[in-house]
Formats: sequence, C-alpha cells, structure tokens
Amino acid sequence: MLLGMLLLCIILFYFYMHSMPTLSLWHTTLLKNEFTENSNVHTFKEYIDLEKKLFDELEEKIYNKVPTNEQNSINRYARNSISSPQKWKINWNKSFELPIKNPKAGIVLIHGLSDSPYSLHSQAIYLHKHGYWVIGLRMPGHGTIPSGLRLVKWQDMAKVVKIGMKHIAKKVRNKPLIMMGYSTGATLALHYTLEALHKESKLPLPKKLIFYSPAIGVSKAAPLAVWQSRIGKLLSLPRLEWNSIELEFDPFKYNSFAVNAAQQVYLLSKKVQQQFDHLHETSVHKTFPTVLSFSSIVDNTVSTSDTIHKLYNRLPKGKHNLVLFDIQHHFTHNNLIKKNIVNDTEKIRNIPLNSNYTFTLISDINSTDNYPQEFKNHKLGKILSSPWPKDIYSLSHLSLPIAPNDKVYGDNINLPTSRTIIQLGRLAIYGERSVFEISPALLLRQRWNPFHAYIKKKVLEFLQNKL
Repeated sequence: MLLGMLLLCIILFYFYMHSMPTLSLWHTTLLKNEFTENSNVHTFKEYIDLEKKLFDELEEKIYNKVPTNEQNSINRYARNSISSPQKWKINWNKSFELPIKNPKAGIVLIHGLSDSPYSLHSQAIYLHKHGYWVIGLRMPGHGTIPSGLRLVKWQDMAKVVKIGMKHIAKKVRNKPLIMMGYSTGATLALHYTLEALHKESKLPLPKKLIFYSPAIGVSKAAPLAVWQSRIGKLLSLPRLEWNSIELEFDPFKYNSFAVNAAQQVYLLSKKVQQQFDHLHETSVHKTFPTVLSFSSIVDNTVSTSDTIHKLYNRLPKGKHNLVLFDIQHHFTHNNLIKKNIVNDTEKIRNIPLNSNYTFTLISDINSTDNYPQEFKNHKLGKILSSPWPKDIYSLSHLSLPIAPNDKVYGDNINLPTSRTIIQLGRLAIYGERSVFEISPALLLRQRWNPFHAYIKKKVLEFLQNKL
C-alpha cells in the first residue's frame, strides 16, 4: 500500500513537472550588479551608480541574447516589441528623483513585490507638481528580470529604504518627511518607521504614511512555500523555485513569480508584528506618524482583514484613516458573487468602531444610481462624483494606485489606440478559449481605479493638513 502511494506520488510529480512552462533566459540568468544589504553602497548616488551598471548588465546578458524563437511582439525583452520599456522616454523601472525649490516636504515612494517604480509614478508626478520633493525607489530584484526574485531578501529592500530616507532628509533639511508605499512597499515603510521610532534610533522619522493595498497579512501557506524552492535546489529542478512561470508581456511588472518572493513578504510582515509587540517600550518620546490607507474590501493578494486587525487596531491613537472600497452591489443582488465573499465583506463592512482611527467605507449599498457614498464610522457622508462602472464588480490589489488614463493599465476604451505601446487595462475580449498567449486570469483582473481622482484629493488634503 505504502509503495503504491509512493509510486503514485512520483508519477503525479513527474506529470506536474512536465506540465510547467519552460524557463527562459530571464528566469535563469542572475545579474551580478544587483544591490544587497552587504553591497558597499551607502548613499543614494552610489545606489544610482550601481543601478546604472545593473541595467548595462541587463542589456548585455538579456536584450542582446534573446533567442530568435522568443523575439515576439509582446515579449518585454524583445527590443522592438510593444511591451519593451525601452520605448518610453523615461524608463520607470529605474529609481528616480524629482527635485523642487523650497519643497513643502520630502516624499519617498516604495513600490510592491514584482512591481517597479512605475506603479506609483502618477503619484510622483502630481505630488511634484504640488510642491513636494519626490524620490521613487527601485527595490533590489525588481525592474529588470524575474530571476531577481529568486535571491532577493527583505533586508536588501529595507536597506535601500534607509538610503532613500537619509538622502531625502538631507535634501529637504528641516521639512517634514512622508513615506508612500504600495503593497509590500507599505510593509517596508512600516518596518522602517517602527525602527526609526526606537528610542536609540537616529533614522529620520516620517511625519505621515500613505499606503495602497498594504501587505500586512499574506497567505497562511506562505511559510510552507520555501520548502518547494529548497526541494527544487536540492534536486536541481529550477522550475520548482517558481510559483508561476508566465510570458513577460508587462513592461513594468513581472508576470512570473518566484517562491522566494512570497517567503520574503511573509518574513517581513512577521517582523513588523514583532516590532509592534515592542513598540510601547521602545518608542519613548517619539510620535507615531499619521497613517492613511486605501484598500479594496476584496483582495486576492493580501488580507484586508489583517490590515484592520494587525495594523489599524495596533496603531497608537491618532488621526489615522482607513479607506476601503466595497464591491459593487449590483452584482450581489444578482447572486453573482460567491456566498463566502459576501459573508466576509459583510463582516468587514460592519467592523466595530475603534477610537484610534476613522473607518471610511466607499459603497453603493444604498445607491439607486450607481454613485457610491462615503460612510465614515458607519455614518452616511457625501456622494462621490464618479459612478461605479457597470461592468466592474470590485477593485483589486493591482488597481488602487492606477489612474484611469494610465497608458499601460488604464481604461483602454477612453485611451487613444496605440500599436507602439501595449495596453493592458481592458483586454477582456470575447472568443474561444485556449487561443490567447495570455491567460484569462491575467486578462480579467481589474488594473485601474475609477476612483483615482477621489484618492488623489484625499492624499493632497491629508498632506496639507497640519504638516
């Protein structure tokens, strides 16, 4: 019996391995000029200099060596493809700095896992126009090739955040410091803040924190994922180091995802909870920054419930604000939303009030015309000026920071058609299945935020309020 079960497992494992896509050059190549916490780099200038060497190496090892059979029109690593980031005047895969005379404050932007600085570039542009000195940091392992996710450690990323904060503190001198983080970028900003709050820390402390889809809680299976990668290395099966291996058609985000990346987010989020455990005994005479966060009530990447219970319920009392975007209730009335999702969102929607922060829900639950309303601590507030688009049932983890007019991820219906740059905002087109190179799951996920103008207004009001 035991022998039979073992044989069955071997057979299933064999077919599983052969069902996985083949690894490409960008999955197997490792770039030597990538930053780690042990790199001899201590300033933002030194980081930018190393980054230049890294992108030169990317050119040499990847762009110059893409096999002929992978030189297709949507491969981001094929020079003339519509997905190539080299077609852009600014390559938003790289770190950037937007200086300004007499800034109101300095703001450091930190993108999420498998992302690049592009994900927050629209925020960088409007913040700079409103008088803020802005730095967008490229996290190690990102913006180049997916193989960077195989080896990156959260400590590498945390070190770059420190470099960025020290740099901007010198540039704006006595002006306030702000941190804006998306997904894992929010967790990195929170880790930095909790370290800066330590009574013995000399790190510059931010005044305010702004988060999009913060990665406070991740899948409970994340701690187990590392064993898949270890078995892959032990058996010389590199495909086991990957959760997913996809065609790389996105110019500013990896589609393939390494097991190690999920492990690093888990370890970072665990570290943040340990820091919270010791917050009161270590942060003597230091004030916790005010926090503003935006999340979707449904999020398939991180836990919205953990954002409430493991972040906001642990914050010291302050003028913090958590803004959640509900699902569109037109779809629940038609019984199209899964029952367990309806039950979970109902629990979150009716969370008990907490005096430490303001809970703001954006919902069309009582609307008859698709215009959502703002509920503050369960009390009805103003009606938003933008309606729920009828064909969008919810926001997503990806969509929160993205403007409708984003050239890559925006609402393609309202964008000029371009054959030179890929447009991924609305690719839900109809036909037979198993035809497209791109999987349906990647096509259907919401990528832009119809309420981006509302968020932009909230961010600017938050920053201008008693900085």
